[in-house]
Amino acid sequence: ALWCLMMSVIPSRGCLLDLPWEDILVPHILCHLPLQQLLSLQRVSKSFQSLIQLYLANMRCFDSSQIGPAIPRAAFVNLLKDNEVLQQLALQNCSEWLGIQLKGCAQLSRHALVAISLSCPNLRQLSLAHCEWVDSLSLRSLADHCKALEAVDLTACRQLKDEAICYLVQKCSRLKSLSLAVNANVGDVAVEETAKCCPDLEHLDLTGCLRVKNDSIRVLAEYCPKLRSLKVKHCHNVAESSLSILRSRGVELDVEPPLQRALVLLQDVVGFAPFINLQI
Repeated sequence: ALWCLMMSVIPSRGCLLDLPWEDILVPHILCHLPLQQLLSLQRVSKSFQSLIQLYLANMRCFDSSQIGPAIPRAAFVNLLKDNEVLQQLALQNCSEWLGIQLKGCAQLSRHALVAISLSCPNLRQLSLAHCEWVDSLSLRSLADHCKALEAVDLTACRQLKDEAICYLVQKCSRLKSLSLAVNANVGDVAVEETAKCCPDLEHLDLTGCLRVKNDSIRVLAEYCPKLRSLKVKHCHNVAESSLSILRSRGVELDVEPPLQRALVLLQDVVGFAPFINLQI
């Protein structure tokens, strides 16, 4: 049926590929054919492969159910790698690998997060950075339904307090990466609960969390043996006395040791870095 439809629009002495691709084939012919069959056409020749790739690059609506019951991550990335005009995206049975990026989507509401949590129970990665509409109720819904989460970015979600973060980490104990940066409402309670509930934690961003103090950093060092990086810049109540424990384990920190900071300041003042060889 696919071939008959194509042949019906081909001039009697011409080839399908002789028709204008962008003016005729893509907008008026290929758009009426099943996506799964179009993908099969790529195996006919290199010319057909180029034609289908052009079609995929100009798709405005993509529905994974047209291909099969589930689409692997690699296949999805390959299909839409050149598309910059997509307007509608429907992904079914893809939550095993799907990561959702909502960074800076200020016009959404808590209902969007609730819908995501109900529809994607196997969601692994979610960025909500600078989404100030995220509140404790929507985060509880996420925690209740998406317990496989491994990475969550809550940067500048300023409505969230310690209680909401505690609920999240209690339910989502598989977390490996968490950002609570730029949130003045987050303090030691949230950090300590994160440390105790998420033993696989590898990356934690506490940049600008002014209420975080040394005690919670020590708990973090005790309960998170897999921690690889910690950001505490502008956390004025966190000192080297607690950071040194993590530093000695090779954890990457975004603040320099006091001696190194002093040398940098000295270099800025006098315009050179003195050679100092200290053995401690």
